[in-house]
Amino acid sequence: MKNIKLLIEYDGKNFAGWQTQPGKESIQGEIIKAIKEVTKDEVELNASGRTDAGVHALRTGCKF
Repeated sequence: MKNIKLLIEYDGKNFAGWQTQPGKESIQGEIIKAIKEVTKDEVELNASGRTDAGVHALRTGCKF
Protein backbone atom coordinates (compact mmCIF):
# COMPACT_ATOMS: atom_id res chain seq x y z
CA MET A 1 0.00 0.00 0.00
CA LYS A 2 1.25 3.48 -0.90
CA ASN A 3 0.52 6.67 0.97
CA ILE A 4 0.12 9.76 -1.16
CA LYS A 5 -0.30 13.27 0.20
CA LEU A 6 -2.68 15.52 -1.73
CA LEU A 7 -3.15 19.22 -1.17
CA ILE A 8 -6.34 20.31 -2.92
CA GLU A 9 -8.55 23.29 -3.53
CA TYR A 10 -12.13 23.02 -4.75
CA ASP A 11 -15.32 24.87 -5.50
CA GLY A 12 -17.94 22.99 -3.51
CA LYS A 13 -21.08 24.75 -4.76
CA ASN A 14 -22.29 21.68 -6.71
CA PHE A 15 -21.47 19.08 -4.04
CA ALA A 16 -23.15 17.74 -0.92
CA GLY A 17 -20.05 18.46 1.17
CA TRP A 18 -16.75 16.63 1.62
CA GLN A 19 -17.81 13.23 2.92
CA THR A 20 -19.13 10.47 0.66
CA GLN A 21 -22.92 10.13 0.98
CA PRO A 22 -25.21 7.60 -0.68
CA GLY A 23 -26.90 9.05 -3.77
CA LYS A 24 -25.11 12.41 -3.56
CA GLU A 25 -22.02 13.85 -5.24
CA SER A 26 -19.23 14.69 -2.77
CA ILE A 27 -15.70 15.99 -3.02
CA GLN A 28 -14.34 12.81 -1.40
CA GLY A 29 -16.27 10.63 -3.85
CA GLU A 30 -14.99 12.54 -6.88
CA ILE A 31 -11.36 12.36 -5.69
CA ILE A 32 -11.68 8.61 -5.07
CA LYS A 33 -13.10 8.10 -8.58
CA ALA A 34 -10.25 10.10 -10.15
CA ILE A 35 -7.53 8.22 -8.24
CA LYS A 36 -9.11 4.85 -9.13
CA GLU A 37 -9.20 5.87 -12.79
CA VAL A 38 -5.48 6.66 -12.78
CA THR A 39 -4.20 3.84 -10.56
CA LYS A 40 -6.75 1.09 -11.35
CA ASP A 41 -6.65 0.23 -7.62
CA GLU A 42 -9.12 0.40 -4.76
CA VAL A 43 -8.65 3.63 -2.81
CA GLU A 44 -9.09 4.65 0.80
CA LEU A 45 -9.12 8.39 1.33
CA ASN A 46 -8.57 9.96 4.75
CA ALA A 47 -8.81 13.70 5.29
CA SER A 48 -7.63 16.08 7.98
CA GLY A 49 -10.63 18.33 7.46
CA ARG A 50 -13.95 18.44 5.67
CA THR A 51 -16.59 20.90 4.56
CA ASP A 52 -20.36 21.20 4.48
CA ALA A 53 -22.50 21.43 1.34
CA GLY A 54 -21.71 24.39 -0.89
CA VAL A 55 -18.47 25.30 0.89
CA HIS A 56 -15.17 25.89 -0.93
CA ALA A 57 -11.65 25.01 0.20
CA LEU A 58 -8.51 27.01 -0.50
CA ARG A 59 -5.07 25.65 0.36
CA THR A 60 -3.14 28.41 2.12
CA GLY A 61 -0.09 28.74 4.30
CA CYS A 62 1.48 25.38 3.39
CA LYS A 63 5.26 25.27 3.12
CA PHE A 64 7.26 22.34 1.80
